[in-house]
Amino acid sequence: MSATAPYAGPSPIRRPVAAAALLAALISLVFGLLLAGAGPASAHAALTGSDPQDGAVVDTAPKEVTLSFSEAIAVGDDSIRVLDPSGKRADTEAEPKDLSEGGTVRYGVALHSGLPDGTYTVAWQAVSADSHPISGAFTFSIGAPSETTVAVPTQEAGGGPVGVVYDIARYAAYAGFVLLVGGSAFVLICWQRGAAALPMQRLVVRGWLTLTAATLAMLLLRHPYTSSGKFADAFDLAGLQSVLDTKPGAALVSRLLLLGAAALFIAVLFGTYARREDEREKKDLTFGLAVGGGVVAAGIAATWAMSEHASTGIQTSIAMPVDVAHLLAVAAWLGGLASLLVALYRTPDIGSAAVRRFSAVAFTSVVVLAATGIYQSWRQVGSWSALTGTRYGQLLILKVALIGVLLAVAWFSRRWTGRLTDPAAASGDAADEEAGEAAEASEEAEETPADVDPERAAQLARQRAVVTATKKKRIRDADPERSGLRRSVLAEAAVAVVLLAVTTMLTSTEPGRTEEEAAGGTPSASAPAAGGPVNLSMPFDTGGQNGKGTVRIDIEPGTTGSNDLHVWIDGSDGKPMDVPELKLALTLESKDIGPLPVVPDRLAEGHWSASGVQIPMAGDWKIDVTVRTSDIDQVTIDKNAKIG
Repeated sequence: MSATAPYAGPSPIRRPVAAAALLAALISLVFGLLLAGAGPASAHAALTGSDPQDGAVVDTAPKEVTLSFSEAIAVGDDSIRVLDPSGKRADTEAEPKDLSEGGTVRYGVALHSGLPDGTYTVAWQAVSADSHPISGAFTFSIGAPSETTVAVPTQEAGGGPVGVVYDIARYAAYAGFVLLVGGSAFVLICWQRGAAALPMQRLVVRGWLTLTAATLAMLLLRHPYTSSGKFADAFDLAGLQSVLDTKPGAALVSRLLLLGAAALFIAVLFGTYARREDEREKKDLTFGLAVGGGVVAAGIAATWAMSEHASTGIQTSIAMPVDVAHLLAVAAWLGGLASLLVALYRTPDIGSAAVRRFSAVAFTSVVVLAATGIYQSWRQVGSWSALTGTRYGQLLILKVALIGVLLAVAWFSRRWTGRLTDPAAASGDAADEEAGEAAEASEEAEETPADVDPERAAQLARQRAVVTATKKKRIRDADPERSGLRRSVLAEAAVAVVLLAVTTMLTSTEPGRTEEEAAGGTPSASAPAAGGPVNLSMPFDTGGQNGKGTVRIDIEPGTTGSNDLHVWIDGSDGKPMDVPELKLALTLESKDIGPLPVVPDRLAEGHWSASGVQIPMAGDWKIDVTVRTSDIDQVTIDKNAKIG
C-alpha cells in the first residue's frame, strides 16, 4: 500500500498523543478521588462485632450469642452454631433471631441454660446483600479457657470444588456477555455487511450459548455454593426453591428470560437483516434492532448490577445504572475487539471504514469506562490505605495498569488503521477487478454445460467459491498494513482476556473500604488510654517461607493486678496462623521492672491465652513478642502500651 494513501481526520500521531494525555489525566483524577474518602459504604458483609467477643472469658454463661454485620445478610436455620468443648450444640438450634435496629445489623441465637465452664466455638455462615457467601468462626470461654475438640473451619464459604466450578461459570458468563453484546454491536454499528459473514455469526451465537450455559450452571450450583458445598445438592428442589426466593436467584432467572429475547434478536440479525438489500428498509431495521438489542443488553447487564456490589452500600440508585453503563462499555470495547480480530483473520472483505468506525466506538467506550470506573473506585475503595493494603485495591491497581497497556497497544492499532486501505484498492482498481471477476464467472458459466447434473453444478459452484475466497485471502494477506493491524489487534485481544479475568475477580473480592471497616478502619489498632483494655496489633516478618503475619494482643481489664491476655496470629492472607513457638515478655523500663515472661497456652488455631498475668505497677509497659515460624526463622517485635 502506498504511504500516501488518503486518510480523513486528525493525524494518526496526534490522536494517540491526545488520548495518552487524556488517560494520564483520568488516572490522576482516579487517585485524587480515592484520597478524598467518603461516608461508610458496604459490599461483601463483614462481621463487625459479637457478644461475647472473640477470645473473651466471661464469668457466667450468657443467655445468647449475638453477631453484628456491616450490611444486611440472609441467614438460615444453621447460619449460627455454638459448639461446646466436646463439639455438641450449645445453642437451641432455632433460626437466628433478627435483632437489627436502626443502622445496625445484628442476629442472635439462644443458648441452653446451665452451660459448664470451658471454651465454646461460634461458627457462622450467611450470604451478604451483594450475593457472596461469607463465613467465619471464633471462640469465647465461660469461667476459664479449656481444651476443645472443635476444629475451627478453615474453608471459607463458597470454597471447595463447588466454589471453583461456580467461579468458572462466573468467568464464562462475563465472557459470553462480552461476545454476545460486543459482537452484535460491532455488526450493527461498524460492519453491517458482517451480518452475512459466517465467522461473525458463530462468534455471537457462541457468546449467547456460553452465557446461557453459565447462567444455568450458576442457578443450579447456587444452593451448594452458599451452603452445603456438595455437587449432589445442585438438584435439590427445596434448595433450588430457596435460591429462587433470593435476590441473586431472581437475577439469574431474569437473565435467562432476557436471553430468550436475545435469541430472537440474533435470529433477526443474522436472518432477515442479513438478507435485506433495500437500503431504506435496512436502515429502518437497523434502528429497530439497535433499540431492541440495546434494551435487552441493558437488561442483561442489570442482572449483575441488581445482585452484586452495586446493589448495596451508599448511593445504590446511582451505582446500579453506573454499573450497567460500565458493563455495556466493557462489552462494546472488548467484544468489538474480538469481533474485529475474527473479521481480520477469518473474513476477506472487511473494509477500512468499518475498522475506523470501531475505533470511534472503542474511544467512546474508554471514556465511559473511565468515568464510571472513577465513581466505582471512589465508592468501593475511598482511601490510599485501602487501595494499597487490601486485595481489592491491589486488583484495582492491576486493572488500571492493564487498561494502560491495552491503550498503548491500541495506539499502534490506530496507526495501522490510519494507513489501511480496502482490499480492492490494495490489489488495483476496484472496478477493473469486479469486471474481471464478472468476465471469469461468465467464462465459467459458458464452460459448464446446460444439461450438467445439478449436483455436479453445485459442486463446481462450491469449488469456484473456494477459489474466489482463496484469491481474496491472498490479496488480503499481501497487504502489509492489514497484516500489521491483525497483529496489533491480536495483542490487544490477549491483554483484554487478562483484563476481563481481573475484572471478574474484582466482582468476587471484598471491597477495600469494607475490609478496612471490618478491621477497625486502620491496619493496626493503637493502644487505648490508660485504665482500660489494651488492644495491640503488630506486623511481623521472620524472613522465611510463610513468615509474614500480624500479632493481635488483648489485655483485660488493662489495670494493675491480675489480667487476662489473649493473642491471635493472622497470616498474610488474613487467616489464623499456627506457629511452633510464641513467647511474650513485659518490661517497665522507667522503673527497671522486667522483663516479666508470659507463656500463653494454645486454645485454637492461631489463638493463645494466658490468665492471671500480674501487672505490678501502672506505667508505659513495653510488650515484647517472639514468634518462631520454623526451626530457624524467628523474630522479636515490641510495642508500648499504657497499663493501669
